Amino acid sequence: MKSVTFAGLLLPAPMTDSRLDNFLLRFHLFSPQQLQLIGSCAVPRTYPPGSYFSEAGRVAQEIGFIVAGVFRVCYFDREGTDHTKYFIEENHFVVDLQSYQYQQPCTEYVQAVTETQVLVFPARAWQELSLTIVAWPQVEQKLFTQALLEKLNRRSALVSPSGATRYTQFLVTFPGLANRI
Repeated sequence: MKSVTFAGLLLPAPMTDSRLDNFLLRFHLFSPQQLQLIGSCAVPRTYPPGSYFSEAGRVAQEIGFIVAGVFRVCYFDREGTDHTKYFIEENHFVVDLQSYQYQQPCTEYVQAVTETQVLVFPARAWQELSLTIVAWPQVEQKLFTQALLEKLNRRSALVSPSGATRYTQFLVTFPGLANRI
């Protein structure tokens, strides 16, 4: 496989993934060359069930686009019991946004529930896109805003006084996910 250098990083040869392309085209009309450049910044990675995309205490240095599979965002209480806050499935970006933007340690874990295929963007390559693609800062803002709104909706669905209500909300918010996890 041929490699290219972008933002001082040696990356795999330019590739495109139609799922990523289609997702990004919802936010901006990118040219095929721009989509290829964006795709060239991504490194394909597979996370087996139980492995972590990000961990509490570490600073987020990557942004991922989920191609296949499911992650859960969770934390551990003082007794060591884990608590799931919400799930993230295909065609969504995954990152601890506060950690990534402010270079602070993550407060939660992002753990693969199923085998999860992700296109991973190193922070440096992601940031270089704003120097290469004029509209990238606006697109990035739209992506982050959507991610935050979805996070609120997904968390709200799993916060309820009763287990039955939480389960019903889970089925509505994450249709089809119950059979996969």
